Amino acid sequence: MQAIEAASDTMGTAAACDALGVARASVYRQRQPARPLAARPTPPRALDPVERQAVLEMLHSERFLDQAPAQVHATLLDEGTYLCSPRTMYRLLDTAGEVKERRDQVRRPHYAAPELLATRPNEVWSWDITKLLGPVKWTYFYLYVILDIFSRYVVGWMLAPHESAALAERLIKDTCAKQGIAPGQLTLHADRGASMRSKPVALLLADLGVTKTHSRPHVSNDNPFSEAQFKTLKYCPQFPERFGSIEDGRAFGQVFFRWYNEEHRHSGLGFLTPAVVHFDHAARVRDHRRDVLAAAYAVHPERFVKGRPQPAALPTAVWINPPVKNPTRQDAPGATIVISDDPQATRISAPDDRGAVLMIDLDATLITSPLVSQCH
Repeated sequence: MQAIEAASDTMGTAAACDALGVARASVYRQRQPARPLAARPTPPRALDPVERQAVLEMLHSERFLDQAPAQVHATLLDEGTYLCSPRTMYRLLDTAGEVKERRDQVRRPHYAAPELLATRPNEVWSWDITKLLGPVKWTYFYLYVILDIFSRYVVGWMLAPHESAALAERLIKDTCAKQGIAPGQLTLHADRGASMRSKPVALLLADLGVTKTHSRPHVSNDNPFSEAQFKTLKYCPQFPERFGSIEDGRAFGQVFFRWYNEEHRHSGLGFLTPAVVHFDHAARVRDHRRDVLAAAYAVHPERFVKGRPQPAALPTAVWINPPVKNPTRQDAPGATIVISDDPQATRISAPDDRGAVLMIDLDATLITSPLVSQCH
């Protein structure tokens, strides 16, 4: 404000406010002399100070110390006494700072909704773990999936016999290495599962320079892309009721992920495949689609009642919980995948003893470079 007042004489108030990013109304409001607040008159029906003190003393008495104002009011009425309404009792107690929760119960902290924006691949990842039914009742396999929310491309996945923070740490570390993630580049979002909030994973992300965020408790909408990917997986017509073994589950994952990543046209990506968007071939594919539509329009323009057709727009920004006051277009939630036998995809190796092989899926794959020949 002092800088604006100093510059107003030479460049004007409006120009000074625009240069410093201050609202002119705030400057004008400060220039106005302070107006003394008029004393609020006491309503004629209000209790006088003596009556208010009498009500407080009655509520503080040993007889009514543990009773609610409504109980006190009803008891006094039965005895032929009326001091004030129960609402007035509450108001007097609130003024004295005596209205609070009596029970010693847990006070849950307020969790703000995570607001994450991705404008390019490898900027925001989302990961989660889901259960797959095993061969008999009460047996499960655990599928770890990490996907890029901008391209819906799964940069890493793994199927393991159990859920473990060590496995999650291993998968995240190898995924970041194969994608070439630099410190400060990536935000990794997850829900509040035990593996997601574990200390080994938190320390690893700190060492890698990766920012971590978590969903609010019991709010699945804070992780929509992972949830949508799991639904796509489990609603696949080839998805079995149970997997006969962990090898059976890994074999299914290799086939499903190849189809989803390389063949599935995603509605949230302008009906492009995740691989095309992730490896920056979207503009070339869209130009080709525009040429095809232009040729069709030139042959039969009367068939296009809305004019020259245009291909679906390319994704520009993807949000998790976009700000309400500044809405922006958000692509529909979706999912992505990886391929197993691609020549530019490598398996997660286990340099440790064979015991580690039983804990991590050696068939899990991570893409290392653009698949130029396959992204059509």
